[in-house]
Amino acid sequence: MKLPLIRSAEDIADLVQELGFLPFFRNEIEGFSIEDCTPPEIWFHDEVPGPWEWKGPVIRLSKAAYGKFYRGRAAYISAEWYPDFANYRRDGYDFDARYEDELARYEDKLVFDVLDDYSSLLSRDLKQLAGFGKFGRKGFDGILTRLQMEGYVTTADFEYSRDKEGKPYGWGVARYATPEHYFGEDFAARVYQREPQESKERLVEYLTGLLPQASRGQILRLVG
Repeated sequence: MKLPLIRSAEDIADLVQELGFLPFFRNEIEGFSIEDCTPPEIWFHDEVPGPWEWKGPVIRLSKAAYGKFYRGRAAYISAEWYPDFANYRRDGYDFDARYEDELARYEDKLVFDVLDDYSSLLSRDLKQLAGFGKFGRKGFDGILTRLQMEGYVTTADFEYSRDKEGKPYGWGVARYATPEHYFGEDFAARVYQREPQESKERLVEYLTGLLPQASRGQILRLVG
């Protein structure tokens, strides 16, 4: 499979919708990433917008999940496939049940519970409200990565500071949400409709067909 060249946020959004899964960075599956199909002149350039600046627009255009889903690294997953992905990664547990069975850490629960009380929060606000920061608890970034990997948190958007002319500048600040808030009733109705193992088998079967260049081990590592 050879991906087309990417030159706009619309190109990425279309690919996410078409493929269902799209890692941001190069990885062990050859050619299967945004980085692989982005011309070097727009991959990382101060004066030219590229995939780094398009993350928010891609999320809004594709309505996909975005987060650190693939071995702790960023990827997009379409709304069609994310319920199976989350079901398998959650092992069929909602977060409260996971915590009650002592499968989640207390600090993870602090972050999740705060986020679950809101429709979404900027990362800095979530960090403060959950009691992390300079003089608070430590390890916030690791907790967020873990919650994304487990299927309990996704990125809803990226927001930028603006100059006097209204132009965005600097690095975008991530806005997080639970999938239940982000996707709404459709996700809630679908996420636990199968056994986790059935969701895994569906993911493996689909990705095996999508990525003939990948070994079974690579597919299993992608699924997690």
